[in-house]
Parts: sequence; structure tokens; C-alpha cells
Amino acid sequence: MAKTFDRHRRLRSSATMRNLVREHHVRMEDLIYPLFVVEGSNVKNEIPSMPGVYHFSLDTLAEEMKEVVACGIQSVILFGVPEHKDACGSEAYNDNAITQQAIRQIKAAHPELIVIADTCLCEYTDHGHCGVLRDGEVVNDESLKLLVDTAVSQARAGADIIAPSNMMDGFVQEIRAGLDEAGFEHIPIMSYAVKYASSFYGPFREAAQSTPQSGDRKGYQMDPANARDGMREAASDVKEGADFLIVKPGMAFMDMVLRLRENFHQPIVAYNVSGEYSMVKAAAANGWIDEKNIVMETLVGFKRAGADLIITYHAKDVAKWLEA
Repeated sequence: MAKTFDRHRRLRSSATMRNLVREHHVRMEDLIYPLFVVEGSNVKNEIPSMPGVYHFSLDTLAEEMKEVVACGIQSVILFGVPEHKDACGSEAYNDNAITQQAIRQIKAAHPELIVIADTCLCEYTDHGHCGVLRDGEVVNDESLKLLVDTAVSQARAGADIIAPSNMMDGFVQEIRAGLDEAGFEHIPIMSYAVKYASSFYGPFREAAQSTPQSGDRKGYQMDPANARDGMREAASDVKEGADFLIVKPGMAFMDMVLRLRENFHQPIVAYNVSGEYSMVKAAAANGWIDEKNIVMETLVGFKRAGADLIITYHAKDVAKWLEA
């Protein structure tokens, strides 16, 4: 008597058969590599909690960019860490600040590379918050003007994409209007649309020297327990003119990647954040996991959930693995 059950294993019988029917792939052009730039010279300091990730001064950044381009990476996102910080984060919108200098340097040497500028104030304020602080509270509307000034300054330096990460209400609308008024209608906005007040950011705060000096960011970043709130945030950003939508963190919030993919037509970006990176690196250093297989499985998971692009500190390693 013939068996009546399905023969799913027919399509898993060999490596070439599995390759033939594979639904999702991680490609070089999917990867966005984060970089931290600092003032000074001859600086290439590894960040203790993020093995393989460094602070670069402009001279060592030039060498790093040659390696990045040689790997085939096509997009980077820049985070500037200035020496001078003040209450209003004035180095964020200073045309000669470290981030703007780095943008100009990269675009001059590698004009084909996509340079994304993270647009926030937390790395530039002496209190570590993402906006202006008044009586212990981050004030929304006063912060927006400084964020617009920052975005315009970054665009003037040559940034190809502005990526505002501050989570102020109305930030996409105001930045869009500011860019347009300054003649940068062609510059897209990659909004951190769904950004949770997550514990996965610890290593990044060390790297960006942006830990709040008082309080926390729960008053403006999202509660990790909330999904509908994320959909409202994304809908607002789309209405206000966002061209890309970021979900951050990525790994613990793949459900939000899927929700956005099912509801919006903009490209979706998963941010594989510092804590996710550091956990993998620590486990791999102890011999507990196969780093390559874990990383690739995670990234293909982002793609399966619906991400078009992935911001990841693993980008250079992944580039080498994809080439092999």
C-alpha cells in the first residue's frame, strides 16, 4: 500500500539541492558596517566589551576604510565621539566636528560608498541624553531644532543618508522639512522607527561614551514589552516622510521586523546591536559556539523575518565568509 505522508526530505537530500530551494540569502549589499570615529591621531583602540571593534582617529580611519571597501562592504554608518561635550551637544551640528570631518574624508576617498550619519545628541551632550535636558527631563520640541541642525550639517558634509536615532516625537517631520529647506530634498531618512529602551545597548554606550549621567531613556525610547506602540511609531514616521525603517535591537525583536514588513513598503533595517554582538563574541572566545554558523543563522533570520538591510558589527567577518 502506498504511503500517504508528504516527502519533505526530498528537497533536503544534498547540499546542492538545499542551495537550489533556499528561500533567503545574506548578500554583501545587505550589510551596513558601524564605525566609531574620535579626535586625535594614531588612534586605533579596541573597545573592551566589543572585540574586533575600534575607535578610529581620522588617519587610522583612512586605513580601515581601504579594508572595508576591499571586503566589498558598500555601506557604513558613522558614530562620532567628540572630546568636547556640553549641555546642548553643540559638536553634533558643528560643520568641523569629528563626524562631519569623517564624512568628508570617506566620501572624498570612496565616493561610491554609502555613508549613513547617525543623527542624535547623546554622544555629544555632557549629560548623555538624546535631547536638551530641563529640570531632569528631556524636552521634545527644543531638542528637535538641534537635531535638524545636526542633520543639515551632516548632509552638508556629504552624508548620503540621515539616520535619526533620538526618538523625539515629530523628529522625521522636522528633519525632512529642514533638509528640504536647505536644498537636500534628495537625501533619504533612515529612521530608527522602532527603538526600544533595551539592555542590549550596554557595549555601545561604552563605545560611544554616551551613558546617561542621570536617569535613563525610558521616557522617550520604547518599552520592550510593547508591539502596538512600535507600529504607531513606524506609522508616524512613514507619514512624516521616512524612507527606511529601523528596528533596534534586531535579534530580540524579530517579531517587529515581521510586523513592519507586513504593514509598510519602505525598506526595513534590522540593527544587530552591540549586546548581541558581544554575547556571540564572548561565547565564541570560550569555544561554546561556532561563531560563523551562529552569526550567519542570525542574519538569515533577520532576512526571513523581512529585513532588507542589516546593520551589524559582524559585517567584515561576514564579508570574508561570503567570499570563501
